Amino acid sequence: MHSEDQAALERLESRVRAILPEQYQDYYDEVKPVSMGSAGLKYGPDGGVAWDRMWGSFCDLAMAGGPPHKGTLLEPGCKANIDAEPGRYKSVVEEICRGITMVTDLPAESAQEPGWISVDCVNHGTAAWLLRAITVENVSVRCEGGTLYLPAAPSYRLEKEVKNVITVIAKTSHYWFGHTSQVQRRRIGELFQEMENESPLVQPAFSSSDLQTDSHQNARTKMAENINRLAEFRISTHEYASWLGVECPDVRSAIWMMRGMIASNVLSRREDTVLFIPVDPCHDPNGEIGAENALRLYRFGKIRGIL
Repeated sequence: MHSEDQAALERLESRVRAILPEQYQDYYDEVKPVSMGSAGLKYGPDGGVAWDRMWGSFCDLAMAGGPPHKGTLLEPGCKANIDAEPGRYKSVVEEICRGITMVTDLPAESAQEPGWISVDCVNHGTAAWLLRAITVENVSVRCEGGTLYLPAAPSYRLEKEVKNVITVIAKTSHYWFGHTSQVQRRRIGELFQEMENESPLVQPAFSSSDLQTDSHQNARTKMAENINRLAEFRISTHEYASWLGVECPDVRSAIWMMRGMIASNVLSRREDTVLFIPVDPCHDPNGEIGAENALRLYRFGKIRGIL
Protein backbone atom coordinates (compact mmCIF):
# COMPACT_ATOMS: atom_id res chain seq x y z
CA MET A 1 0.00 0.00 0.00
CA HIS A 2 1.25 3.47 -0.84
CA SER A 3 2.02 5.66 2.16
CA GLU A 4 -0.59 8.19 1.04
CA ASP A 5 -3.29 5.51 0.91
CA GLN A 6 -2.21 4.18 4.29
CA ALA A 7 -2.47 7.63 5.84
CA ALA A 8 -5.85 8.30 4.21
CA LEU A 9 -7.25 4.93 5.35
CA GLU A 10 -6.06 5.49 8.92
CA ARG A 11 -7.60 8.97 8.92
CA LEU A 12 -10.89 7.61 7.61
CA GLU A 13 -11.10 4.87 10.23
CA SER A 14 -10.10 7.33 12.95
CA ARG A 15 -13.07 9.48 11.97
CA VAL A 16 -15.42 6.49 12.00
CA ARG A 17 -14.33 5.69 15.55
CA ALA A 18 -14.59 9.34 16.63
CA ILE A 19 -18.21 9.65 15.46
CA LEU A 20 -19.38 6.51 17.29
CA PRO A 21 -20.36 6.43 20.98
CA GLU A 22 -17.51 5.45 23.26
CA GLN A 23 -18.79 1.90 23.81
CA TYR A 24 -18.28 1.09 20.11
CA GLN A 25 -14.97 2.76 19.39
CA ASP A 26 -12.68 -0.22 20.01
CA TYR A 27 -14.82 -3.00 18.59
CA TYR A 28 -17.22 -1.61 16.01
CA ASP A 29 -16.01 -4.16 13.43
CA GLU A 30 -17.39 -6.91 15.69
CA VAL A 31 -20.94 -5.51 15.95
CA LYS A 32 -23.47 -7.82 14.29
CA PRO A 33 -26.54 -6.60 12.38
CA VAL A 34 -28.91 -8.68 14.50
CA SER A 35 -32.27 -7.31 15.64
CA MET A 36 -33.60 -7.68 19.18
CA GLY A 37 -37.17 -7.80 17.94
CA SER A 38 -39.91 -5.20 18.18
CA ALA A 39 -41.36 -3.84 21.43
CA GLY A 40 -45.15 -3.88 21.69
CA LEU A 41 -47.20 -0.79 22.39
CA LYS A 42 -47.89 0.08 26.03
CA TYR A 43 -50.74 2.31 27.13
CA GLY A 44 -51.12 4.74 30.00
CA PRO A 45 -54.16 5.33 32.25
CA ASP A 46 -55.46 7.94 29.79
CA GLY A 47 -55.55 5.40 26.97
CA GLY A 48 -52.67 7.02 25.08
CA VAL A 49 -49.50 5.16 24.12
CA ALA A 50 -46.94 5.38 26.94
CA TRP A 51 -44.01 5.94 24.58
CA ASP A 52 -41.61 6.64 27.46
CA ARG A 53 -42.24 3.23 29.03
CA MET A 54 -41.80 1.01 26.00
CA TRP A 55 -38.06 0.37 25.79
CA GLY A 56 -35.58 -0.87 28.38
CA SER A 57 -32.81 -1.27 25.82
CA PHE A 58 -32.19 -0.87 22.10
CA CYS A 59 -30.51 -2.76 19.26
CA ASP A 60 -26.99 -1.67 18.38
CA LEU A 61 -26.78 1.51 16.36
CA ALA A 62 -26.97 0.87 12.63
CA MET A 63 -24.11 3.38 12.27
CA ALA A 64 -21.98 1.04 14.40
CA GLY A 65 -22.97 -1.98 12.30
CA GLY A 66 -26.21 -2.95 14.02
CA PRO A 67 -29.49 -3.63 12.18
CA PRO A 68 -31.26 -0.65 10.59
CA HIS A 69 -34.54 0.05 12.35
CA LYS A 70 -36.35 -0.09 8.99
CA GLY A 71 -35.61 -2.58 6.23
CA THR A 72 -36.62 -0.05 3.59
CA LEU A 73 -36.75 3.74 3.65
CA LEU A 74 -39.63 5.43 5.48
CA GLU A 75 -40.49 8.53 3.44
CA PRO A 76 -42.57 11.65 4.23
CA GLY A 77 -46.05 12.16 2.87
CA CYS A 78 -46.62 14.20 -0.29
CA LYS A 79 -48.64 17.42 -0.27
CA ALA A 80 -51.47 15.98 -2.36
CA ASN A 81 -52.11 13.13 0.08
CA ILE A 82 -51.82 15.47 3.06
CA ASP A 83 -54.30 17.92 1.50
CA ALA A 84 -56.70 15.03 0.89
CA GLU A 85 -56.69 13.96 4.57
CA PRO A 86 -55.88 17.02 6.69
CA GLY A 87 -57.60 15.72 9.82
CA ARG A 88 -55.81 12.40 9.71
CA TYR A 89 -52.47 14.11 9.03
CA LYS A 90 -52.98 16.45 12.00
CA SER A 91 -53.63 13.47 14.29
CA VAL A 92 -50.50 11.67 13.07
CA VAL A 93 -48.33 14.76 13.56
CA GLU A 94 -49.69 15.40 17.04
CA GLU A 95 -49.03 11.81 18.12
CA ILE A 96 -45.49 11.74 16.73
CA CYS A 97 -44.72 15.08 18.40
CA ARG A 98 -46.15 13.84 21.69
CA GLY A 99 -44.05 10.69 21.50
CA ILE A 100 -40.84 12.51 20.55
CA THR A 101 -41.14 14.88 23.49
CA MET A 102 -41.91 11.99 25.87
CA VAL A 103 -38.86 9.96 24.87
CA THR A 104 -36.32 12.76 24.31
CA ASP A 105 -37.55 15.85 26.22
CA LEU A 106 -36.97 17.75 22.95
CA PRO A 107 -39.78 20.04 21.73
CA ALA A 108 -41.41 18.91 18.49
CA GLU A 109 -44.08 20.49 16.28
CA SER A 110 -45.49 20.38 12.79
CA ALA A 111 -43.06 21.91 10.30
CA GLN A 112 -44.09 24.56 7.80
CA GLU A 113 -43.31 22.23 4.90
CA PRO A 114 -45.93 19.45 4.59
CA GLY A 115 -44.70 15.97 5.44
CA TRP A 116 -42.28 17.00 8.15
CA ILE A 117 -42.06 17.47 11.92
CA SER A 118 -39.46 19.81 13.38
CA VAL A 119 -37.48 18.87 16.49
CA ASP A 120 -35.46 21.49 18.36
CA CYS A 121 -32.12 19.80 19.17
CA VAL A 122 -30.65 22.87 20.97
CA ASN A 123 -27.40 22.88 18.97
CA HIS A 124 -26.09 21.97 15.54
CA GLY A 125 -23.75 19.22 16.80
CA THR A 126 -26.65 17.23 18.26
CA ALA A 127 -28.84 17.71 15.17
CA ALA A 128 -25.96 16.84 12.82
CA TRP A 129 -25.14 13.60 14.67
CA LEU A 130 -28.79 12.55 14.89
CA LEU A 131 -29.12 13.30 11.15
CA ARG A 132 -26.40 10.79 10.34
CA ALA A 133 -27.54 8.18 12.85
CA ILE A 134 -31.20 8.31 11.82
CA THR A 135 -30.40 8.25 8.09
CA VAL A 136 -28.59 4.95 8.60
CA GLU A 137 -31.69 3.58 10.39
CA ASN A 138 -33.60 4.06 7.09
CA VAL A 139 -35.93 6.84 8.23
CA SER A 140 -36.02 10.04 6.15
CA VAL A 141 -34.52 12.97 8.05
CA ARG A 142 -33.26 16.51 7.37
CA CYS A 143 -31.29 19.02 9.39
CA GLU A 144 -31.07 22.80 9.35
CA GLY A 145 -28.86 24.31 12.03
CA GLY A 146 -30.03 22.95 15.38
CA THR A 147 -33.38 21.76 14.01
CA LEU A 148 -34.03 18.18 12.93
CA TYR A 149 -36.90 17.26 10.62
CA LEU A 150 -38.60 13.85 10.75
CA PRO A 151 -41.26 12.49 8.38
CA ALA A 152 -45.03 12.26 8.74
CA ALA A 153 -47.91 11.26 6.46
CA PRO A 154 -51.67 10.68 6.82
CA SER A 155 -51.12 7.03 5.88
CA TYR A 156 -48.90 6.41 8.92
CA ARG A 157 -50.35 3.81 11.30
CA LEU A 158 -49.92 4.04 15.07
CA GLU A 159 -48.37 0.60 15.51
CA LYS A 160 -46.20 0.87 12.38
CA GLU A 161 -44.90 4.14 10.89
CA VAL A 162 -45.77 6.41 13.85
CA LYS A 163 -43.97 3.96 16.11
CA ASN A 164 -41.06 3.77 13.64
CA VAL A 165 -40.41 7.52 13.80
CA ILE A 166 -40.65 7.70 17.59
CA THR A 167 -38.54 4.57 18.07
CA VAL A 168 -35.74 5.75 15.82
CA ILE A 169 -35.27 9.07 17.61
CA ALA A 170 -35.63 7.33 20.98
CA LYS A 171 -32.89 4.88 19.97
CA THR A 172 -30.47 7.40 18.50
CA SER A 173 -30.94 10.03 21.22
CA HIS A 174 -30.44 7.28 23.81
CA TYR A 175 -26.98 6.58 22.41
CA TRP A 176 -26.16 10.27 21.89
CA PHE A 177 -27.18 11.59 25.30
CA GLY A 178 -26.65 8.40 27.29
CA HIS A 179 -23.50 6.90 25.78
CA THR A 180 -21.39 9.89 24.74
CA SER A 181 -19.80 12.30 27.17
CA GLN A 182 -20.10 16.07 26.85
CA VAL A 183 -16.43 16.18 25.88
CA GLN A 184 -16.95 13.67 23.08
CA ARG A 185 -20.08 15.42 21.87
CA ARG A 186 -18.13 18.66 21.60
CA ARG A 187 -15.32 16.90 19.71
CA ILE A 188 -17.81 15.33 17.30
CA GLY A 189 -19.28 18.76 16.60
CA GLU A 190 -15.78 20.07 15.90
CA LEU A 191 -15.10 17.10 13.60
CA PHE A 192 -18.28 17.77 11.64
CA GLN A 193 -17.19 21.38 11.17
CA GLU A 194 -13.75 20.22 10.02
CA MET A 195 -15.37 17.85 7.52
CA GLU A 196 -17.71 20.61 6.30
CA ASN A 197 -14.73 22.88 5.70
CA GLU A 198 -13.15 20.18 3.51
CA SER A 199 -16.29 19.32 1.57
CA PRO A 200 -19.98 20.23 2.03
CA LEU A 201 -22.26 17.53 3.39
CA VAL A 202 -23.76 15.56 0.50
CA GLN A 203 -27.36 14.68 1.34
CA PRO A 204 -30.52 13.70 -0.52
CA ALA A 205 -32.88 16.27 -1.99
CA PHE A 206 -36.27 15.99 -0.28
CA SER A 207 -38.16 19.03 -1.57
CA SER A 208 -40.68 18.06 -4.25
CA SER A 209 -39.61 21.05 -6.34
CA ASP A 210 -35.96 19.93 -6.19
CA LEU A 211 -36.84 16.36 -7.19
CA GLN A 212 -38.55 17.48 -10.39
CA THR A 213 -35.72 19.59 -11.80
CA ASP A 214 -33.41 18.71 -14.66
CA SER A 215 -30.42 19.30 -12.35
CA HIS A 216 -31.65 16.54 -10.02
CA GLN A 217 -31.97 14.01 -12.83
CA ASN A 218 -28.62 15.12 -14.24
CA ALA A 219 -26.90 14.58 -10.87
CA ARG A 220 -28.39 11.09 -10.64
CA THR A 221 -27.41 10.15 -14.19
CA LYS A 222 -23.88 11.51 -13.84
CA MET A 223 -23.29 9.66 -10.56
CA ALA A 224 -24.48 6.38 -12.06
CA GLU A 225 -22.20 6.88 -15.07
CA ASN A 226 -19.21 7.72 -12.86
CA ILE A 227 -19.74 4.72 -10.59
CA ASN A 228 -20.21 2.35 -13.53
CA ARG A 229 -17.02 3.67 -15.10
CA LEU A 230 -14.82 3.91 -12.01
CA ALA A 231 -15.59 0.90 -9.83
CA GLU A 232 -16.64 -2.74 -9.95
CA PHE A 233 -20.14 -1.98 -8.76
CA ARG A 234 -23.56 -2.69 -10.18
CA ILE A 235 -26.30 -0.07 -9.87
CA SER A 236 -29.29 -1.49 -7.97
CA THR A 237 -32.69 -1.71 -9.63
CA HIS A 238 -34.31 -0.65 -6.33
CA GLU A 239 -34.77 3.06 -6.96
CA TYR A 240 -35.60 6.08 -4.83
CA ALA A 241 -35.84 9.59 -6.21
CA SER A 242 -33.22 10.93 -3.79
CA TRP A 243 -30.92 7.92 -3.54
CA LEU A 244 -28.81 5.84 -5.92
CA GLY A 245 -28.38 2.20 -4.90
CA VAL A 246 -25.11 0.32 -5.41
CA GLU A 247 -24.87 -3.46 -5.01
CA CYS A 248 -22.18 -4.64 -2.57
CA PRO A 249 -20.92 -8.25 -2.30
CA ASP A 250 -22.34 -8.80 1.19
CA VAL A 251 -23.72 -7.09 4.31
CA ARG A 252 -20.27 -6.64 5.88
CA SER A 253 -18.92 -4.72 2.89
CA ALA A 254 -22.12 -2.63 2.64
CA ILE A 255 -21.77 -1.63 6.30
CA TRP A 256 -18.09 -0.78 5.83
CA MET A 257 -18.80 1.34 2.75
CA MET A 258 -21.70 3.07 4.50
CA ARG A 259 -19.63 4.07 7.53
CA GLY A 260 -16.81 5.23 5.28
CA MET A 261 -19.21 7.45 3.35
CA ILE A 262 -20.46 9.06 6.56
CA ALA A 263 -16.88 9.70 7.68
CA SER A 264 -16.32 11.34 4.26
CA ASN A 265 -19.24 13.74 4.82
CA VAL A 266 -21.58 11.90 2.47
CA LEU A 267 -24.82 10.68 4.03
CA SER A 268 -25.47 7.03 3.26
CA ARG A 269 -27.54 4.08 4.34
CA ARG A 270 -28.05 0.47 3.37
CA GLU A 271 -30.84 -1.98 2.69
CA ASP A 272 -29.38 -5.45 3.12
CA THR A 273 -26.40 -5.52 0.71
CA VAL A 274 -27.35 -2.35 -1.21
CA LEU A 275 -25.48 0.85 -0.33
CA PHE A 276 -27.50 4.00 -1.02
CA ILE A 277 -25.68 7.22 -1.95
CA PRO A 278 -27.59 10.54 -1.94
CA VAL A 279 -28.50 12.42 -5.09
CA ASP A 280 -27.64 16.03 -4.22
CA PRO A 281 -27.96 18.48 -7.15
CA CYS A 282 -26.91 21.36 -4.90
CA HIS A 283 -23.62 20.12 -3.42
CA ASP A 284 -22.81 17.32 -5.90
CA PRO A 285 -24.40 18.37 -9.22
CA ASN A 286 -22.28 16.03 -11.32
CA GLY A 287 -22.36 13.13 -8.89
CA GLU A 288 -18.58 13.30 -8.63
CA ILE A 289 -18.26 13.45 -4.83
CA GLY A 290 -20.48 10.42 -4.30
CA ALA A 291 -18.81 8.45 -7.09
CA GLU A 292 -15.23 9.36 -6.14
CA ASN A 293 -15.81 8.41 -2.51
CA ALA A 294 -17.34 5.10 -3.59
CA LEU A 295 -14.22 4.42 -5.68
CA ARG A 296 -11.88 5.44 -2.86
CA LEU A 297 -13.71 3.26 -0.33
CA TYR A 298 -13.78 0.37 -2.76
CA ARG A 299 -10.00 0.61 -3.07
CA PHE A 300 -9.56 0.83 0.69
CA GLY A 301 -11.95 -2.10 1.14
CA LYS A 302 -9.81 -4.20 -1.15
CA ILE A 303 -6.74 -3.29 0.88
CA ARG A 304 -8.51 -4.21 4.12
CA GLY A 305 -9.76 -7.51 2.68
CA ILE A 306 -13.40 -6.45 3.02
CA LEU A 307 -14.20 -6.22 -0.71
